[in-house]
Amino acid sequence: MRTILLFMNFLLMSAIAGAQESLPLYTSIPNSKPAPDLETSAVNGGILFITKVSIPGITIYRPPVRKANGTSVIICPGGGYGGLAAGHEGADVAKVFNEWGITAIVLKYRLPDTSNMQDPRFGPLQDAQRAIQLVRQHAAEWKLDPHKVGIMGFSAGGHLAATASTHFLKDYIDNPDSVSLRPDFSILIYPVVSFTDSLTHRGSRQNLIGAEPSADDIQFFSNELQVDPSTPPAFLVHARDDDAVPVGNSESYLHALVKYRIQGELYTFEKGGHGFGMNNPTSPVKWMDLLRKWLRKRHFL
Repeated sequence: MRTILLFMNFLLMSAIAGAQESLPLYTSIPNSKPAPDLETSAVNGGILFITKVSIPGITIYRPPVRKANGTSVIICPGGGYGGLAAGHEGADVAKVFNEWGITAIVLKYRLPDTSNMQDPRFGPLQDAQRAIQLVRQHAAEWKLDPHKVGIMGFSAGGHLAATASTHFLKDYIDNPDSVSLRPDFSILIYPVVSFTDSLTHRGSRQNLIGAEPSADDIQFFSNELQVDPSTPPAFLVHARDDDAVPVGNSESYLHALVKYRIQGELYTFEKGGHGFGMNNPTSPVKWMDLLRKWLRKRHFL
């Protein structure tokens, strides 16, 4: 009898708190070389940081069944393409989304490395495309709406989210069923958008396309230059005193959206610097509340 009661209690807690599941992205990783798995995780200053990711995966955070609304968001943590800030820019955000009824998928994407990738420039984009593909392929099973799949990114993860939002017309992964790889919306938080000299975060640029990148690579990965009429709507947040990733990154992306009459919204804090996650301690404004209103206005909530 006690076993039955414990099992029933487990089911009740699962229904209240939602469920969490980790899955590999691939059975065979594309654009890879045989190499040892050197992934490491550490907590520094209260921030969980994962480095040397060569085996990508996703962690699915499901909302309670009674709250689930079918919307999903793939979250790309930041870290300059040299690591992943997987806590305050990943799991913590996912749990708030669950409270809103959104299924959150935290993406552990590969970090560019010539020792385990044939072309490190495209490893992260392949992983983002694969995450979108997986969500849509399993939409019925996971009780998700395939037309309400968003992508979110912080800092360099914002660059990856913006890249996925502007380079979806070409499949960088096997896609025999022609699953749409276009996100339905993007959420870009203090994002690296541009790789141009005047705007870029040089560490992110160097880690992804090298210390002496070609003009073609700079243009290709400057996502404000890749916006077109098919680019999805976007919500952006940035601090004007960000001395790591200039606010011009977000402004240039918004201007490109406006040029093509695509819905975009940018909230700027006067202060806050870089990397504040969901909570900017310099302001009483909670940008997550603004995001929730934006999602509701766009009928994703």
